[in-house]
Amino acid sequence: MTDHQPPDDPAPGAQFAASRLPPLQASRSQAADDAAQAAKAEARERRDAEMRGVSSMQEMRESIRTSARALPAIDAVPRVRPMSATAFRTRAREGLPFLIPGAVARWPICALGPEVLRERFGDVHVRARVGDYIGTAFAPDRAMLDTTMREYLDLAAVTEGLPPYLGNLELRELNSLCHWPTYFEKMGPPRFWIGPAGTVTPLHSDFDDNIFAQVWGTKRIFLSPPHHDEFLYSREANPVLFGSPFDPESPDFERYPLARQATMIEVIVQPGDMLYVPAGWYHQVRALTFSLSSNRWARGLPYALHR
Repeated sequence: MTDHQPPDDPAPGAQFAASRLPPLQASRSQAADDAAQAAKAEARERRDAEMRGVSSMQEMRESIRTSARALPAIDAVPRVRPMSATAFRTRAREGLPFLIPGAVARWPICALGPEVLRERFGDVHVRARVGDYIGTAFAPDRAMLDTTMREYLDLAAVTEGLPPYLGNLELRELNSLCHWPTYFEKMGPPRFWIGPAGTVTPLHSDFDDNIFAQVWGTKRIFLSPPHHDEFLYSREANPVLFGSPFDPESPDFERYPLARQATMIEVIVQPGDMLYVPAGWYHQVRALTFSLSSNRWARGLPYALHR
């Protein structure tokens, strides 16, 4: 009698191991899904690069960081007078943020007040960020609630803790009430940000130039230059968006010790103000009162690289 296994029998444990493998067809399906996602991401990056007139998004991002290393250090955002498109572009090429007080104060929406959201736009369909949208800000599966403007306002009024947020929405019903200057030759559609005090967009950088209009309410914004990403533990969400887990309002230097070296510039935006945020600059935004803001991103080569 021998303990030798017959040649056509599996070795001890092999059947158990094989049972833990996914079916062959499932493996092939997963591989096909992964390949399709990779192809989709590659195609998007090619389109992003073509739109901005660069050979690759990675090279553009690195050029922005390299350019930022030569910027003068600032400890406050400069306040400037309203200017022509030509003057704006000239100043924007310096690569630094700046604030234009009162730049949008004459927009029709500024004269209406927040009550118009319920009275005239209560039936408009919106998507609200709910739950812990700060911790999941750059995740593809964060919690969202499809509702109406009226229902959102009711929910926001009674929610304890982190209030729900209407963030980064295209609300065409509001577009005619906003008169955007032609500071960018090509711009994406207006995006709207609506919510009570306490709504937050956590620290991140967009690799497109950005004009941010504060319509109602007051917000506090922290800014950090592009090359300080090495201190901010940033991760890529997509080729034009990088997120950071560091919170400049409640810094945890034990968890993120390098963040001590990151410059943080605080600015308060008031109703009617417009803030220029150059491509690659990190920013975190908190509403101090009920607020409506709108922004538009450029669709071209960032001004800091027009040299």
